[in-house]
Amino acid sequence: MGHDELVGALLTLRGRVAELRLPLETASAPVARADRTRVLDQLDDYLLPRLRDPGAPVLVVVGGSTGAGKSTVVNSLVGAEVSPSGVLRPTTRWPVLVHHPLDVRWFSSDRVLPSLTRADAAGESALAGARPGLRLVASEAVPVGLALLDAPDVDSVEEGNRVLAAQLLGAADVWLFVTTAARYADAVPWELLADAARRGTHLALVLDRVDPGAESAVGEHLRQMLADAGLASATVLVIPEVELEDGLLPEAAIGPIADVLTRTATDPTVRAAALAETWDGAVADVSRRALELAAAADEQRAADARLRAAVTAAYATASAQIAHATSDGSLLRGEVLARWQDVVGTSEWFRSLEQGVSRLRDRVVGFVRGRRPAEPALVEAVAHGLSAVIQDAAEEAAESAHSAWRHDPAGRALLDGLALSRASADLRARTADHVRAWQGDVLGLVEEEGADRRTTARALSYGVNGLGAVLMVAVFASTGGLTGAEVGIVGGSALLAQRLLEAVFGDEAVRRLTQEAQARLAARTDALLAEESSRFTRQLDATGAAGSEGADLRAAAAAVGAAMASRTATAAWAGDVPAGGGGHLRGTGAVARSSVETEPEEPRPRWWSRWRWGNG
Repeated sequence: MGHDELVGALLTLRGRVAELRLPLETASAPVARADRTRVLDQLDDYLLPRLRDPGAPVLVVVGGSTGAGKSTVVNSLVGAEVSPSGVLRPTTRWPVLVHHPLDVRWFSSDRVLPSLTRADAAGESALAGARPGLRLVASEAVPVGLALLDAPDVDSVEEGNRVLAAQLLGAADVWLFVTTAARYADAVPWELLADAARRGTHLALVLDRVDPGAESAVGEHLRQMLADAGLASATVLVIPEVELEDGLLPEAAIGPIADVLTRTATDPTVRAAALAETWDGAVADVSRRALELAAAADEQRAADARLRAAVTAAYATASAQIAHATSDGSLLRGEVLARWQDVVGTSEWFRSLEQGVSRLRDRVVGFVRGRRPAEPALVEAVAHGLSAVIQDAAEEAAESAHSAWRHDPAGRALLDGLALSRASADLRARTADHVRAWQGDVLGLVEEEGADRRTTARALSYGVNGLGAVLMVAVFASTGGLTGAEVGIVGGSALLAQRLLEAVFGDEAVRRLTQEAQARLAARTDALLAEESSRFTRQLDATGAAGSEGADLRAAAAAVGAAMASRTATAAWAGDVPAGGGGHLRGTGAVARSSVETEPEEPRPRWWSRWRWGNG
């Protein structure tokens, strides 16, 4: 797989990561959100730019703690104050990137660090108040093919500066990490150094302000800490405590750093090895984080499904409660029973029921042929009773769903500021509308059933509303759940309703009418409950968590791995050294000159081997 395939694989991975949403407060979400930002920054700021332009200058990011002397090191290498030092220096928000004039095209565009604006060398007043960006400074002292970036303090009191520092370090081909003899064991820098170990970043540490005579002991301790942190290959460069010369370190002190950086930019072997180490390590780190993001995406989908299931269960219970209450005879009590008795008579009828069903036929005939029933009050009573049942069930469902979400971290965050523990404020009115619509359905069924029946034409013409009211009673006819006298009263009511309808329509038609009326009631109540439950599910729909696709991220990471398998560690960067010329960092060769001028026959000092890349 070639260069273009690798670019395509990384672009696909970037697209999958950019599409990822992590809105729900799952256990992995906080870390995953930060990782998502890191992956996008790593791809935009370093991996894709470096892969597209392998011949671009080596970017050395100089990082470290507050007061460690980063700007002094940069200024000393260039031989001029290109990066003002001090707590209030503009470098805090506008990091200084020093490059050879011939290399300006590599950094003046958005090829690398595209989220940061650019400015030419300018005074502090020109940068004051501007959002963070890069201040480009051209210097003839910097070799062609090398750039130095003085980053903000990694332990800045302002979070924005720390975030920017981490972003810049992530864009580096090489980290030049500056610390002091007094602060090299601080916790914050080691968090970033641990990140460098995970990414396999090509790393050198400058141990500044070491007391004369303590160089060996302090250096060895730092190297041991680096080895313990998985950074045994990092180079350690020791700068003793010396007097500055016009604000700059002496050439002899800065010389080892100048030699290392010059070789990295101009020696093809060293350059290829440094770029390969950092680039391959960054790809491995991005791929690892992508797999972790895939797991986080799966967790988002699972949380979304879990919260939806809680809502579904709560409102399914409500539906079951309504179905039970409208079929167990409990609605045929109270006001409904009183209004039904107004229609068919009271104690007189119940006594006749006890004397035999034969008397019932006459009562039925008298009902359909005699006086008009008082059905409006009965219909109204049914509406009131049915509405109360539906509202109670909806209230319980809202409370149940709210409780389930409140005890789930992913749901609890979605409830903030929302009044979902109770049913909707307009539920009563909407319930009344649904009940009235269902009663209209019932009347329609009665009218439709009798439309072609000449034998019942007269009854229907005079009693469609009355027969509709009777059918409503028949829908609630079961006596399940009732005991004692209630069974007899409700059972008698149900029996009379059924016989009334059978006398008009026949047995089979009554069964069909009753089932259809029950089905339409269930459909309307479920529609109402769905409207209520959507108050919860709309919150989930808005997050988009259900669309999180861990499988897509895994496939994209696998494609990157396949593309990388065809590349060797250093061959990919061989021959990409830019044309040399121009630039001579201050102090370059100073160590060699000093050793020759002083005692050329003596063995080189022990630290000599420490400044070379790859020597621990």
